[in-house]
Amino acid sequence: MRAVIFDLWDTLVLWSSEGHTEQMAQAAAHVGVEAEALRRAFEATHHERSVGPLLDNVRAVLETLGVDGAQAEAVAAVRRDHTRTVLVPRDGAIETLEELGRRGFARGLISVCSSDVEDVWEETPLARELDDVVLSCTVGIRKPDPAVYLLSCERLGVEPHECLFVGDGANDELAGAERVGMRSACILRPGAEEALWPEARGWEPTIRDLREVLDLV
Repeated sequence: MRAVIFDLWDTLVLWSSEGHTEQMAQAAAHVGVEAEALRRAFEATHHERSVGPLLDNVRAVLETLGVDGAQAEAVAAVRRDHTRTVLVPRDGAIETLEELGRRGFARGLISVCSSDVEDVWEETPLARELDDVVLSCTVGIRKPDPAVYLLSCERLGVEPHECLFVGDGANDELAGAERVGMRSACILRPGAEEALWPEARGWEPTIRDLREVLDLV
């Protein structure tokens, strides 16, 4: 092994369902629509948002709800502010990344995300602990497309068989990584007994703490 590549949400950072609901309600109140209607419209366009500009997607979503697209920047700002508050490394993340660096491993990230993550990324303590970051919104491809894993390997200067991929299993990411020749490990949320995603249940190896990654490499 020469590299460890991580997923972002529910891997290096824990996803906050409550926080997501709160920011959706805040955005809906700002533009005068029902929060549930806005949530459904955003969920229906998740793919578009994950492979292209956030602002374009927000404008299109608002227009489907009869809201002037000129308010898109304000809604995007609510989302960026929320993302800024939740991009907090989970317990053990920084410690693990630092130790991997000390051992000489390349450290990468592949995330399916919208460009609010890109906008605030340099503000997070994770930014200085990763050697390369591949965000779907920036590169226009997302897991489990083989190309996104191969792009990460290319940028890290390693071959797929030299990589361990660590993720919670969303987007068929674990099997996707193994299809290009990587090893994959599933990580659970704190207190969880099994993976949220059916395709990741029973995955071997499955870990509960990021520090366990150090035993896998």
